[in-house]
Amino acid sequence: MLETWHIHHGDSLLWLPTLPAESVDALICDPPYSSGGQFRGDRMGGTAAKYLNSDQRTLYPEFGGDTRDQRGFFAWCTLWLTHAMHAMRPGAAFGVFIDWRQYPVLTDAIQAAGLNWRGTVVWDKTEGARPQPGRPRAQAEFLVWGSKGPWTLAGPPMPGVFRFAPMAGGAKQHIAGKPLPLMEALMPLCPEGGLVLDPFAGSGTTGLAALNTGRRFLGCEMSADYHAIACRRLAEQPAQTKLFA
Repeated sequence: MLETWHIHHGDSLLWLPTLPAESVDALICDPPYSSGGQFRGDRMGGTAAKYLNSDQRTLYPEFGGDTRDQRGFFAWCTLWLTHAMHAMRPGAAFGVFIDWRQYPVLTDAIQAAGLNWRGTVVWDKTEGARPQPGRPRAQAEFLVWGSKGPWTLAGPPMPGVFRFAPMAGGAKQHIAGKPLPLMEALMPLCPEGGLVLDPFAGSGTTGLAALNTGRRFLGCEMSADYHAIACRRLAEQPAQTKLFA
């Protein structure tokens, strides 16, 4: 049977340099944004307090890596993106999620790492997302995309805006989890049968989207709780086995 997935438990900064050069076909990931909270004291708080309403704060495990200031976030992103680029084959596509606060920092880090930034996709979370009295809703997040060197993918055009409610496809398994239909819609960034890399696997939604659309998946997750959730979800996906014994 085709070997299709593996999720490493550990720090992606230590794990990414161990990957073989030019071994993955796309980088599609959702790193911690380090953007919750208006002041430093807020940012240093737990992720449940930053991103969830008070009645939701016990629903999900906390996750780490979300307390960096903008200078620290830039340095960290430049490091992991540089290591990820080494593992990407020439011409491989990337898509990295971010919010409006850290968008300029991420685009700088992408270029500092040597990747080619080619555009931005909008995730429209619909009118149910985060209303703010008297102000525009916090209704959008963004996927910064591009390639390692010249663009090589072909095929039909992809949308530039994806409209999915945060709970589309079922309840979230992670505080900041993306909806499964959204991640499945992004999989054309990787050729069919290709290997998708996600250094911040979380609850495994990117991996599920890869398997559901005929791709393979290689991920890393630092949280023991989320690593267990992700492995369980991918193991329950029908007719799949692990990528590396």
